[in-house]
Amino acid sequence: MHEIICPHCKKAFKVDEAGYADILKQVRDSEFEQQLHERLELAERDKQNAVELAKNKLSSDMQKAATAKDAEIQNLKAKLDAGEVSQKLAVVEAVTTVEKERDELRNSLKQVELQKQLTEKSLKEKYETQIKDRDDAIERLRDMKARLSTKMVGETLEQHCETEFNRIRSTAFPHAYFEKDNDARTGSKGDYIFRDTDEAGTEIVSIMFEMKNESDTTATKKKNEDFLKELDKDRTEKECEYAVLVSLLEPDSELYNSGIVDVFHRYPKMYVVRPQFFLPIITLLRNAAMKSLEYKAELALVKAQNVDITNFENDLGTIKTAVAKNFDLASRKFQTAIEEIDKSIDHLQKTKDALLGTDRNFRLANNKLQDVTIKKLTRHNPTMATKFEELNDE
Repeated sequence: MHEIICPHCKKAFKVDEAGYADILKQVRDSEFEQQLHERLELAERDKQNAVELAKNKLSSDMQKAATAKDAEIQNLKAKLDAGEVSQKLAVVEAVTTVEKERDELRNSLKQVELQKQLTEKSLKEKYETQIKDRDDAIERLRDMKARLSTKMVGETLEQHCETEFNRIRSTAFPHAYFEKDNDARTGSKGDYIFRDTDEAGTEIVSIMFEMKNESDTTATKKKNEDFLKELDKDRTEKECEYAVLVSLLEPDSELYNSGIVDVFHRYPKMYVVRPQFFLPIITLLRNAAMKSLEYKAELALVKAQNVDITNFENDLGTIKTAVAKNFDLASRKFQTAIEEIDKSIDHLQKTKDALLGTDRNFRLANNKLQDVTIKKLTRHNPTMATKFEELNDE
């Protein structure tokens, strides 16, 4: 335990090792920001001094050159006044040449001044960009510190995430399950499992969470990548759709400090986030799953309709098969009945022909019977002729 005296109320209070280390870290952060601010101010003053020195030197060189040329012109003019006409002409020519050189020198000086201005502007923009980058980095660190410091004091990362979720559970996730993973039957377990369902009980999305924090006093610093393989294994065994590592490891990493980081190139459907993105990642995945659920419902409806159509076609095919079978049986029986009828007709025709033949024979017999007389019968039978004559006599 350490004893600390408040500089305002002069009251002494004790803090444990973790709290004392956190206070020292805050003091170091404050000193770092002060030193960074002082170094930036010193760099800005050095830049301004260098620019002013360059401007003064260039102005002095230009002044010296102009003074020298003016002196030379005055000297030539003096010679022109004192000399002969030829000398005057020579001096005029020389003056013209000198003036031309002076004009060229002035143009060159203008170009140098323009180049100086461009260089100065480039240096200014470079320093402003560096200062802006540093300011942005400081602002990101301050923002992360402001978000985390007040929340993380006195509670673990798991407690922080659980508290944040329960704070909005009733309004944002009324049907959600968010509890610690206590099932270690497979040999390992994650920290928390999130599952959300709709009013009908259909699962919308499921997430396996792992929370990782590391004290400043830890001897061996862990990396986020050290925990991804085990997290993917837990996600698969607990049948969760997504896996999320909520981490405070690697605090100086620009990658993990930039926002929500997907690591799909290593493990499918896995993200690494800072604690301030704990609720946004849940909301993001849930909203995406809700849209996917709509597509799934539409697809299920289309599949159900296709199943209905398939069943209808199958039923129609069954009916067609049964009707065809019955038609085939009826057709065969009908054909048999036709054949039997034809046989009966043929039999009846033969009977008819036989009856007709009998009738003809009856008629012939009747005709022959009608033609029979006693005289014909007794023509060759004298005995019967005698008998009939006796009967007639009687």
